[in-house]
Amino acid sequence: MKQKILIVDDTKENIYLLNNILQEYQVSAAKNGKQALKLVEQDPPDLILLDIMMPEMNGYEVCQYLKANQQTKNIPVLFVSTMDDIKDQTKGLSLGALDYITKPFHPAIVSARVKNYLELKQYQNHLEDLVEIRSKEVELTRDVTFYGLANLAETRDNETGGHIRRTQYFVKIMAEHPYFEKKLNSKAIEMIYKSAPLHDIGKVGVPDHILLKPTSLTSSEYELMQKHTFFGWNAIVKAEKSINQDEINIDFLKFIKEVTLTHHEKWDGTGYPHHLKGDEIPIAGRLMALADVYDALVSKRVYKPPLPQDEVIKIISEDKGKHFDPDIVDIFLELREQFRIISLKYADYDEEKQLLK
Repeated sequence: MKQKILIVDDTKENIYLLNNILQEYQVSAAKNGKQALKLVEQDPPDLILLDIMMPEMNGYEVCQYLKANQQTKNIPVLFVSTMDDIKDQTKGLSLGALDYITKPFHPAIVSARVKNYLELKQYQNHLEDLVEIRSKEVELTRDVTFYGLANLAETRDNETGGHIRRTQYFVKIMAEHPYFEKKLNSKAIEMIYKSAPLHDIGKVGVPDHILLKPTSLTSSEYELMQKHTFFGWNAIVKAEKSINQDEINIDFLKFIKEVTLTHHEKWDGTGYPHHLKGDEIPIAGRLMALADVYDALVSKRVYKPPLPQDEVIKIISEDKGKHFDPDIVDIFLELREQFRIISLKYADYDEEKQLLK
């Protein structure tokens, strides 16, 4: 497939001459800056040959606009102009153009420069593709590791694999609510979503006779159970220290630490492990707290049957401002039907499904 070149010049003879020189490429032309920008928007070229002296919108303005636009900033621009003063050339290059060809130009020079810059652009595109592929591989590897660790923790608990998936989606739909628009950007939401499955990873450090006990825990057993939040946080902290932070972006570890450590904190300060209160609790922990409790209530456990949706909604509503962030409870109530649908889709037992239908 031929590479595409856009010629922008208000002189018909220049367009004709350049078109003849560049016959091996797919060439289009614009007679002014506004027309050029419209063509670029419709069908981005691989390279632009841009005149400077044009009516209404000169070449400098066109180049400045292209380089300020995220969609067009990487398109190579070569100025072609009779303005051969060093100041003019410096200005063009400072705006982001790659080269400056002065008129009258030699066909062989134009052809060689265009060929070189198109080859450079192809190479850059190839490198960008490789980086994108590698980034996706790293992300997939990270996600597989997350799920592997989360599922490993679940094998030691009475809870089931569906708990991971359900709570992950609960957290995501709440974080995407307009209420959090100015508090969480898309990256933060994605990181909270990816971190959610690891909220109980610290349970691997809790002895079996406590973790798997089908009856109520004694005060000393409950105290030890509470330490699973610290165990999970500490494991991530140790892993973090083993990473060269100059070589890798580890922002996602921040959210894992928040989720593991604070998902049992309560809005009124009566939670654990640090008795955080109100906004002292990170948003990730507050979201996870409600998601975790909702799922525990609608799900079957060895020590309890699943509860009907209406009863669960009542329990969570009564804990508004006590266990849960009042605003997050309001979001939950608004999204209650989506919670039910997610629970039904990923339910582990027929008994749960019957109550959710």
